[in-house]
Amino acid sequence: MIEKTIQDLIGNHIISDECEIWLNSIGFYDKPASINHHGNEDGDLFNHSYEVAKQLGILTDKLELVWQRKESPLIVGLLHDVCKCDDYDLVNDDNAFTGESWGYNPNKIYNGHGDKSVMMLSSHLQLTEEEMYCICFHMGAFTDKDLWKFYSQAVNKYPNVLYTHTADMIASQVLNI
Repeated sequence: MIEKTIQDLIGNHIISDECEIWLNSIGFYDKPASINHHGNEDGDLFNHSYEVAKQLGILTDKLELVWQRKESPLIVGLLHDVCKCDDYDLVNDDNAFTGESWGYNPNKIYNGHGDKSVMMLSSHLQLTEEEMYCICFHMGAFTDKDLWKFYSQAVNKYPNVLYTHTADMIASQVLNI
């Protein structure tokens, strides 16, 4: 499970060739995971996402987690932060070696995070309800306090929401990816 990649999902027809083209076109493999925190280098959005998928696979194996479909840890881990493809753009920066650096996209269509990822993916991938909740609530309590009740309800309905958040925290806070 841990060693699978997006190519495995494409081969199993979970991710279509068109979805893979779309991921390339929005910079999924090139953009950073953040600008000021973990994974702030070119390509770190994919590196972070891959690590979350890897950690979620480890948790699934060790804790014998049950998912609605076996590919879910890979799908959720790899695609939970696809929203960031819309959040960051290259901007002119005279202080940067290349003359460009990553900046915030001033023309974002939507300001969400997990819910934004689910919305962006909905045109390209058929997610299970469990996958949608895991992606939507992967930030756990690192959201507005008003949303904590919904996070708790999501964990009660789908316990793998908690493990998705845990995998994200391991990747971002423990491994700094």
